[in-house]
Amino acid sequence: VQADGTDGSCVTFVLHDEDHTLGNSLRYMVMKNPDVEFCGYCITHPSESKINFRIQSRALLSQGTLPAVEPFRKGLSDLMGVCQHVLSTFE
Repeated sequence: VQADGTDGSCVTFVLHDEDHTLGNSLRYMVMKNPDVEFCGYCITHPSESKINFRIQSRALLSQGTLPAVEPFRKGLSDLMGVCQHVLSTFE
């Protein structure tokens, strides 16, 4: 995890042993969150199996800024729910 600033609203997560499969799916789920201003990922090098996943959350009116780790966790949870639904429908 690499955070910019002191409030934790802009964070880059380094995910090892992952590629576009998780990166693009997770980016889609995180961007559905209205509290997220920016979300993107990049693969550092084609021969490395890791991605840099960056989230910047919006400033909330009454509470300051939302820590970027919260939309990251929610995105992972939502993605797991979608995968469970697809699996149960397939079976």
